[in-house]
This record gives sequence, C-alpha cells and structure tokens, in this order.
Amino acid sequence: MTGVSQATVSLVLNGRDDGGVRIAPETRERVLHAIRATGYVADPVARRLAARHNRILGVFTYEPVFPVGTGDFYHPFLVGIEESAERLGCDLLLLTSAPVTDGRRRIFHDDNRLRLADGCVLLGRSLDQDELGRLVAEGHPFVSVGRRDDAGGPVPYVGADYSAATAAVVRRALDAGHTRLAYLGQGAGPESHADRFAGYRSTLDAAGLPTRHEPTDRSPADVLDALLAAEVTAVVAEEYADGVALAGIARDRGLTVPADLSILALGDPTRPATSDLEFTGFRIPRREMGWQAVEVLTGLLAAVPHTVTQRLLPCQPVDGGTLAPPRH
Repeated sequence: MTGVSQATVSLVLNGRDDGGVRIAPETRERVLHAIRATGYVADPVARRLAARHNRILGVFTYEPVFPVGTGDFYHPFLVGIEESAERLGCDLLLLTSAPVTDGRRRIFHDDNRLRLADGCVLLGRSLDQDELGRLVAEGHPFVSVGRRDDAGGPVPYVGADYSAATAAVVRRALDAGHTRLAYLGQGAGPESHADRFAGYRSTLDAAGLPTRHEPTDRSPADVLDALLAAEVTAVVAEEYADGVALAGIARDRGLTVPADLSILALGDPTRPATSDLEFTGFRIPRREMGWQAVEVLTGLLAAVPHTVTQRLLPCQPVDGGTLAPPRH
C-alpha cells in the first residue's frame, strides 16, 4: 500500500533509524498516512521486541535432518512458527550447522550460533536433558515444542495434550464394547510417549480393566500372534506407522479391520507410512503448537506480564473407520 518494505514500516512504527539507515521525511509521512488511513494498531509485543531486541528468533531441531520437506512430520510446526514470527515482524534463524553425533544434533558445540538469536524454539521428539538443563541454568530464552519434564527448573513449552486425547480414544473403544485392549508402543522414553501411555492406563484403571502393553521390539507378525493369543479385540497404536504395519499383517492373514480387530492411532505419522485405511484416533495441532511457541517465546523476551509459559493444546478427534464393536 505504501510501496516500501516491511522493514521500513517497522522502523517508522517504532521511531527508530536503526543505525545508519535514514528514512526520507516524505517516506515516513507516507507510511504514517497509510497507518492512520487503515486504523492499524501495532502489536504491543512486537513493539516491545523492537525496542529491546534484534527480533531474530532461532529454530533448532534435535532430529538428524532439518524438517524442511512438506511431507515431514515436523513441517507443520515450522509453518506455524513462520506465520507467527511474520505476524510479529520477526526473522527466523534456522540453526542448521549443529553437528550430528550418534544420530542426534547438539545445540551446544564449538561453533554454535545460539547467541545470534534473541531466543530459540526447540523441536524434536526427545530433547537432550543435559542441554535443557544448561539452557535453563544459563538463562537462555527458549521454548520447546512439546511438553518437557523439568530440567533443573521449569521448561517453557507448548505441547499437545496426549494424555487427554488418548484417554478419549480409549473411552471410545470402551463405549463400543471392547474390554480386552492392548497398547502397542514404547509407553516410555519421550514425554509424548509417556503421556499417551498414562492416558491409556488411567482410563483402563478407572474402568477396572487390565492394561496390556505390547512393545514394538518384535516383528508385527509376532505382535499379532500375541494379541490373538490373548484374545485382544482393540489395539491402541502409539505410532501411526506401527498401526499401519499391524493392520497389514492382520489383513494378510485374512482378518478384517475393524470387524476382527479394531486399531486406533494416537496421532499423525512421524515416519513414512501409507494405508488405504482411515484410522480412528486423533490429529496433533502441529501448526498451532508452532504458532503458540513463538507467542510464548516473544512473551518471555518482551517480559509480558502473566505469560503462560507451559501450555497443552487439545488434539482433534478423528472418527476414521477402524473402530467397530467386538465380535465376541
């Protein structure tokens, strides 16, 4: 509308010349006129950031490959991060140079550029506890995408409420008449896995039913043998891909999903998996988690009073077609 860059508009809004950058009086007046004409009101958080910081936010992933591909599980998080940062007039610094050691990136290394950013958003299924503890102890402003346990102090995060979402899925299976259920997955380790298993266990405990757990350290065929021997009628799959693999083996043996075996998936695929089945379960609010992670981080940087620094967002239920009443 004004024919000038976003950076110029930002400088005018915040009354800054930004060092050697000079803005012509007629340009400044044109921007101010457009602001008055549109009734634009600057975001107060953005104004505080402009006054105190460089408005550069770092993004770091503990995954071995930075999630830039549109099919990557973490890509929607990045989209939310980018959209939220753009709204606040912040630039993103993708910290991609961290070396990969034992299949994991490390945020602290000899050539880390963490200090170039005002603060950092962290991505990854599991974050290094020692590095989290160091971030907390040294006062680095950061926010984790995903709930994290304390690391020498509270860890700011925006996570999905996996426990509540899993509990809702299990209740759906119970309402359909299932009483012999099994949890397929680790059920421990990363907080996202532990939270899912906690929701599964607490719901079955409340119903007075046993909590059968089938780890994924065996082949899908061996898992299916164990499930059939125990007369399990509904499986809650921690990982979407494991649900797909189990459904494939079951169908190869002539079983029908869900008539013979209901399979419910606790979230979106974290690794490639395709199926013609639409799994009953839930979807993770990945884009919104990324968006709100930036909100929390900028709130911390701008010292916004009463910023909620630990948030759990609800997951979206998926009706799907892989849950049916048990045959027996």
